[in-house]
Amino acid sequence: MTATPASRPEREPSVSNSGATNFEVEVFYDGDCPLCLREIDMLRRRDRHERIRFTNIAANGFDAGSIGVSPEALMARIHGRLPDGTMIDGVEVFRRLYAAVGFEHAVRLSRLPGFAPILDAVYDAFAKRRLWLTGRCADGVCAR
Repeated sequence: MTATPASRPEREPSVSNSGATNFEVEVFYDGDCPLCLREIDMLRRRDRHERIRFTNIAANGFDAGSIGVSPEALMARIHGRLPDGTMIDGVEVFRRLYAAVGFEHAVRLSRLPGFAPILDAVYDAFAKRRLWLTGRCADGVCAR
């Protein structure tokens, strides 16, 4: 049985590294998603220079309206924000995150003309099934 947000004890603050002024990308992630948390934990460990600002959209007090993206859109696919306020989503967020922690070679490969559309399609398929794959599908409404 999955706990509901109201029944959880204290959650982490919605933003960590919020004081970082030289961040390269802010990532909006679902802190209730076990798969997402594995990725975020890896990125946090590798982010020694605090180039990433981590914002948990599942944290108490997070307001999607403050960034101009609906809660539904944030849950449907990963979003990020650049220091100039530009919003990005999907695979481009991962490219920026991986570049920030030193995986530039992987980022270059991900941009290759034959490879980029495949990555986009794989991510889109995952994003549509993420809640179902993590056992968080409410009342069977998740895509399969």
